Amino acid sequence: MKYIGAHVSAAGGVFNAPVNAADIGANAFALFTKNQKRWHAKELSNSEIRKFQDRCAELEFKPEQVLPHDSYLINLGHPEEEKLERSRTAFTDEMQRCEQLGLMYLNSHPGSHLNKLSEEESLERVAQSVNLALEKTEQVVAVIENTAGQGNNLGYSFEHLAEIIKQVEDKQRIGVCIDTCHAFAAGYDLSSTSACAKTFAEFERIVGLKYLKGMHLNDSKKERGSRVDRHAPLGDGNIGWECFKYIMQDERFNNIPLILETPEPERWAEEIKNLRSFTN
Repeated sequence: MKYIGAHVSAAGGVFNAPVNAADIGANAFALFTKNQKRWHAKELSNSEIRKFQDRCAELEFKPEQVLPHDSYLINLGHPEEEKLERSRTAFTDEMQRCEQLGLMYLNSHPGSHLNKLSEEESLERVAQSVNLALEKTEQVVAVIENTAGQGNNLGYSFEHLAEIIKQVEDKQRIGVCIDTCHAFAAGYDLSSTSACAKTFAEFERIVGLKYLKGMHLNDSKKERGSRVDRHAPLGDGNIGWECFKYIMQDERFNNIPLILETPEPERWAEEIKNLRSFTN
């Protein structure tokens, strides 16, 4: 089954996210479990947790259909020790919040070397950051998202993702999320069926599809290889519909959250409907 949804608002409480997802016809969703622009948040109360779980059950969202995202402030590859420790503490807290909510995944950007470390050194810090968080949690899978390679961000190549996985000790609790816009901007061709087949064959060879735990479905405002992260509505960018048809018709992408982060939320219900039409 295809789990299709969007990154919906959790304003007013995490328990509002499943309702907002159901309202657009989604059977998957992403959310922030805390304010993504702040380091700290109050702890989840028992009533908030119970209400979230009750609404997920009522609206038939299972843990494997939800892909939470952590704070944009976190940099697991930070070159400065004090700031790295702050990011690691925040990341562990977010992993624990997901565990409290009964969720399976936490999606995270790998971070940046800030031109103060080599990519290799910074990737090692990312992996060790994940290892530390896994030691303090029991079930949640750390899902590392590919990036467009904008600035000095890590994770723009499949090789980066593979290197992080290689250095994470518990291979059962590490995975990746592929953002189609990011992959395209980083230079991977997704503009045709044959291009998609080639790109995902490369992903399988370098990373392994068994590590794919979710996807962000976004078109790209910028051209392939631009290294610029600018999402576009599906079909309105330089990727085009063929990529999303390919994903919808390939069983390898079943049973993982396929999440829209396209820039016009008012079109999400239509985009979800269009994606579902390709599965018929």
